[in-house]
Amino acid sequence: MFYQPENGHSLPHNPFSAIVSPRPIGWISTRGKDGVDNLAPYSFFNAVAYEPPQVMFASTSLKEGRHMGKDSVANIDETGVFCVNIVEYAMRDMMNDTSASHPEGGDEFTHAGVERAECETIACSRVATAPATLECKLLQIVPLAGEHNLIVIGQVTGVHLRDDCIKDGVFDVTCYQPLARLGYQDYTRVEGLFSLKRPE
Repeated sequence: MFYQPENGHSLPHNPFSAIVSPRPIGWISTRGKDGVDNLAPYSFFNAVAYEPPQVMFASTSLKEGRHMGKDSVANIDETGVFCVNIVEYAMRDMMNDTSASHPEGGDEFTHAGVERAECETIACSRVATAPATLECKLLQIVPLAGEHNLIVIGQVTGVHLRDDCIKDGVFDVTCYQPLARLGYQDYTRVEGLFSLKRPE
């Protein structure tokens, strides 16, 4: 099968997000200028640089009446900071609850029963029990082709690692099984590892 995206496809559902998978989930927490916390998952998310450490996520939809498309991006645009919380398998239902669209000013931490803690380097809440959290300052918001597509790039200013996830000096992802997004309504989790030595 071959298709060109601008001409559509003959399948019942768009396969694009199933092709580019699995994708890590950035559970993005922000705080508005009014002090209200926001928490939302983004599956177009990844690390993009080591030195200094940088991450990105993309927002691809619109919330009516909200500048920058979504609460998360609008808050980041206004405050210059955000937090990336890593989602473990045990938190899948809470993460999914925070993906619902709420009126502006809604607090997803409270709605989904997510325990929060204050960040160390930025004025923002984080998911207190997340296996890892990255505190970030905004570097740039980049518009992409398409009406509502934006990339947010941040520099990591602080890192939280849950103590039980550190085994023999290594951050062990198998102990919390990170959740990853596939296509359609599907997810997966990391349960096992294998290593490959890079050639000299």
